[in-house]
Amino acid sequence: MSTSTIPSSTPHGLATHGAAPLSHLGVIRVEGEDAAKFLQGQLTQDFALLGLSEARLAAFCSAKGRMQASFVGFKRSHEEILLVCNRDLLASTLKRLSMFVLRAKARLSDASEAYAVYGLVGSTVPPSLPTPAWSQWRDGEASVVRLYPAEGLARALWVAPAGQPAPAGDALAEPLWQWLEVRSGVATLSQPVFDAFVPQMLNYESIGGVNFKKGCYPGQEVVARSQFRGTLKRRAYIVHADTPLNAGEEVFQQADAEQPCGTVVQAAAHPAGGFDAIVSLQISAAAEGGLHAGSATGAALQLLPLPYPLLDDI
Repeated sequence: MSTSTIPSSTPHGLATHGAAPLSHLGVIRVEGEDAAKFLQGQLTQDFALLGLSEARLAAFCSAKGRMQASFVGFKRSHEEILLVCNRDLLASTLKRLSMFVLRAKARLSDASEAYAVYGLVGSTVPPSLPTPAWSQWRDGEASVVRLYPAEGLARALWVAPAGQPAPAGDALAEPLWQWLEVRSGVATLSQPVFDAFVPQMLNYESIGGVNFKKGCYPGQEVVARSQFRGTLKRRAYIVHADTPLNAGEEVFQQADAEQPCGTVVQAAAHPAGGFDAIVSLQISAAAEGGLHAGSATGAALQLLPLPYPLLDDI
């Protein structure tokens, strides 16, 4: 691996408290008396038991258990659930989800223009928001969801009807939020890695993204088999490089120029230089090291510590 110095996690003078508008995220609205029941049969998390003070990290999978979208989902009311996801996957996901509605009393729509989405960091996160990740708290018309922290900083998702006043606090640039997303270790799926991973390859079982006790959903058997038969060979890791990294880029070991050992899932520029990324890697390759982006002679990757324990370690 590279021996270059990783920039300080929170560079001196970097603004780390405030609110960032998140233009890369969109909103799917699910309305109707069967909204929760419908999502219960489609996503990896339990929506039947979802309360008004909670949120869910969840994935929408193919029949082969491969993730085709990821969401932060929460109830605005007992018959309205919002799913926040990457905009570049929203249209295709909405179309596919709508195919399964059938006789369910649920209506799905693209509500991206009806809601404003911000990321809150540090002291801008309301103190009344409960501490556990995936807690929800209502601040007037705004729904605030506690996310995993990054670099020791509290983070939350703020979603409110368009036209409401923006959240209080200093303005943060979206690239800074995207870097903190990477450093949190919680990946948001995007088009370049569509249909590439079972949820455990992104550590979703360890960060609240999979419920193994709920009923059936597309890909459930594959996801369960990966968990309980010891067949999982890939995990998500955080890496640093001196040069740009891009979602979908392959990762190689220096000793094997032919077969990639991983994939860049999500990347962002480090505010003090270089790039950080969440990568899904073969566990054996992560242990051996010698990792490079793009080719066996590409940019060297340095493994960084995961900021949370994996399920096997809990």
